[in-house]
Amino acid sequence: MSPVPPARPGSAAPSTAALSPVPRGRFARVVDEARRRPLLRRVALHPAVCRPGYWTASGLALAWGSVLGGFHVRRRGGVVVCAGLPRWAFGRGGTTIGAVYLTHDNTGRAVLEHEAVHRAQWRHYGLAFIPLYLAAGRDARRNRFEIEAGLERGGYR
Repeated sequence: MSPVPPARPGSAAPSTAALSPVPRGRFARVVDEARRRPLLRRVALHPAVCRPGYWTASGLALAWGSVLGGFHVRRRGGVVVCAGLPRWAFGRGGTTIGAVYLTHDNTGRAVLEHEAVHRAQWRHYGLAFIPLYLAAGRDARRNRFEIEAGLERGGYR
């Protein structure tokens, strides 16, 4: 059984990287349980369930980024960019939560293209993206979400 549900009409089909098995990890049991129960997966990933989580995560990230970044907010490359944050306020060079990319100054075109894919992943999975991403593992070269977003564009080598 595929770890990623079939694409909804009007959305892009998942890449072959997105269909790779999810590595074992802390949240692997949650992902395995969802795989065994197609009805649960269909309900949990239905837009009526995912979109409110996506918008909630986006709103919270926008509030976090706006306050910590001194309100340096703009829309670029398909994401809302909150720049100027202290480096402890996000992971690696930047983190996308919902539609919001949190960073200090990592706003190059390639990175924003990478982060726009993460925004689309958040939109598709809603808050379920959190355990799914964590279950995919910390190694970006094996994390299916990072692979789908483009490792080179995201600054992974």
